[in-house]
Amino acid sequence: MPRRVPRGWPQFPGTDGLGGGGGGGGGGRDAWGKKTVYKSVCLSLALLVAVTVFQRSLTPNQFLQAPPPPTLEPQKAQKPSGHLVNPNSFWKNPKDAVAPTPMASRGPQTWDINITNCSVNVNLTHQPWFQGLEPHFRQFLSYRHCRYFPMLLNHPEKCHGDVYLLVVVKSVITQHDRREAIRQTWGREQETVGRGRGAVRTLFLLGTASKQEERAHYQQLLAYEDRLYGDILQWDFLDSFFNLTLKEIHFLKWFDIYCPKVHFIFKGDDDVFVNPPNLLEFLADRQPQEDLFVGDVLQHARPIRKKDNKYYIPGVLYSKASYPPYAGGGGFLMAGSLARRLHHACDTLELYPIDDVFLGMCLEVLGVQPTAHEGFKTFGISRNRNSRMNKEPCFFRSMLVVHKLLPAELLAMWGLVHGNLTCSRKLQVL
Repeated sequence: MPRRVPRGWPQFPGTDGLGGGGGGGGGGRDAWGKKTVYKSVCLSLALLVAVTVFQRSLTPNQFLQAPPPPTLEPQKAQKPSGHLVNPNSFWKNPKDAVAPTPMASRGPQTWDINITNCSVNVNLTHQPWFQGLEPHFRQFLSYRHCRYFPMLLNHPEKCHGDVYLLVVVKSVITQHDRREAIRQTWGREQETVGRGRGAVRTLFLLGTASKQEERAHYQQLLAYEDRLYGDILQWDFLDSFFNLTLKEIHFLKWFDIYCPKVHFIFKGDDDVFVNPPNLLEFLADRQPQEDLFVGDVLQHARPIRKKDNKYYIPGVLYSKASYPPYAGGGGFLMAGSLARRLHHACDTLELYPIDDVFLGMCLEVLGVQPTAHEGFKTFGISRNRNSRMNKEPCFFRSMLVVHKLLPAELLAMWGLVHGNLTCSRKLQVL
């Protein structure tokens, strides 16, 4: 039976009266104290959960796109700061994928999925090719038709007003330290970016905790984090590697509903270094109506057929010799108008387990070629991990996006790049 959307989650103790904040700056003594308590609680709760579920492995169901059984009592829950959804219809005509319609003619502006009714596709289970697949691929294909899920936390106000750049970060519940580092550095919000341009706003995209034993604890902690910052979008599907594609299409649908006037989007992972002034300088001569999709573009990439590789794809799932051009998912820029068209294009394709490749497939449907830019380094400044360039702040200062840095590394590099940095000569990235 379909289950109802949880209308909220219990508050973490001591959260009464806290409002959502924006970005990572400001707040005064009271807000500072609350955020300090939040960080302490993060560590304590993480230790508690770790002891409780020490060395427990994932069960097969944790790869499914179907949502988990409820772990909290929705009727007893109190509403978090994130806005929950009204059950109104939203679907638009396919022709909207070609040219977005004016705001006045758009459908009801709300997330329209409020229950989950997702069962296994039994038509596949008896086919010989299906039986020969690895278990996680069988589970992915069995639930691939389960496309959209209810929202648990929503912040449509992030797109209110004149928003020039919307910064969107893929994260998971347990990586609160990464989100905190981003809020203190490149995810810091701005109300104006000069030259008559609008605001920069930040959002984090999450599903639910993958382990059922952890779900209630981390959901309470996430509700408290959202009360402090008000910057989390969460949907009721499990956070797993294959479900990163769900995160892509859910955001595109959300953006098409709530963000009709946002000019540009930066979308990236929670372990990258981003240089916002360089992003804004790049966008200065661009128009939001352009077919702009720029990043670290891979051309003629081949599906990996080695079963021990994280990105392995069996031939029955993708039989072509190469993928369409796509930008590495660590970080890319796109125009707002293209994002709205991309949402409808993605709805014409079956889901694919590698998220950045799937977006390349959607761009191919629109006939849009992603643009390569040397400032996007989604494999690090140098692919040789031991290279000195990967730790040289003068290189980072000239980049737009660099992957991959953990929170302590991000904070340290940010301090170096934005401190009294003197570079003796202009460095060239090879």
